[in-house]
Amino acid sequence: GGLNKQNPKDFQNKIVCNISNPEIMEMAKKENKTRSQVSMRVALSDIDGGIVAIGNAPTALMEIIQMVKEGIVKPALIIGIPVGFICAAESKEELSKLEGTPFITNKGRKGGSSSASAIINALYKLVRAESSS
Repeated sequence: GGLNKQNPKDFQNKIVCNISNPEIMEMAKKENKTRSQVSMRVALSDIDGGIVAIGNAPTALMEIIQMVKEGIVKPALIIGIPVGFICAAESKEELSKLEGTPFITNKGRKGGSSSASAIINALYKLVRAESSS
């Protein structure tokens, strides 16, 4: 929620969120991983060259960082601002150490989906301003 739905349409972008997919739930159970971790791996082709926005799940952020380090994916940008007490601050710290991939993050436990959406909406606003000048 919080994303301006017109922006992806105008720029022919695809928004992908697999977290509620029953197949993801089954894979996560089988692999003993979180749905967020499995979602990142399943979305590999969408992530490569795309923008990844993570506002809730530190495990998703840690997974994408691991995937970048493994060299199996190269996002254009990682927006990593998960909220919470468990691993949120640590995952952002790991992101800040990641070399070769642009990122947007903050420090500490604050963040969330609404913040991630606001960043995406602001990026679209910047692109619109650039394309109209």
